[in-house]
Amino acid sequence: MPDVTTDRRRSTRARAVAARLAAPAGVLAAVAGALAYVGAVDPNEPGHYPACPLLRYTGLYCPGCGGLRSAHAVVHGDLLAALRDNAAAVAGYLGFAVLWTVWVVHAARGRPLRIDVAPAYLWAAGALLLLFTVVRNLPFGGWLHP
Repeated sequence: MPDVTTDRRRSTRARAVAARLAAPAGVLAAVAGALAYVGAVDPNEPGHYPACPLLRYTGLYCPGCGGLRSAHAVVHGDLLAALRDNAAAVAGYLGFAVLWTVWVVHAARGRPLRIDVAPAYLWAAGALLLLFTVVRNLPFGGWLHP
């Protein structure tokens, strides 16, 4: 005959793990929904998405220009096209995937996720994004145009 106390403990633990995984699952569902939409509605077709205001009014590419086309290419498995459309966005997708995975592992184990990034790393990331933006707007940076 099964032990009722053991079954209750298992059930309680399973509910606690499910509750801890609810937030990462919700974030994954939202991101998957957004990627499914971008995968289904081609950003290369005019009129589906609004134009970048910076590009429209100044002719300059912002760091996000080409991000939707890049996401569309990732959804369709074309990594080279995704890198060509926006290499910084592809790095962001990879960073999100790693961070989300770490979050899920921590949540499943019942540990809080603490992200303590040194200010120097944040400044370096900002500098790289700024450099990416500047280079893609210079004549020799045409290979970074979306």
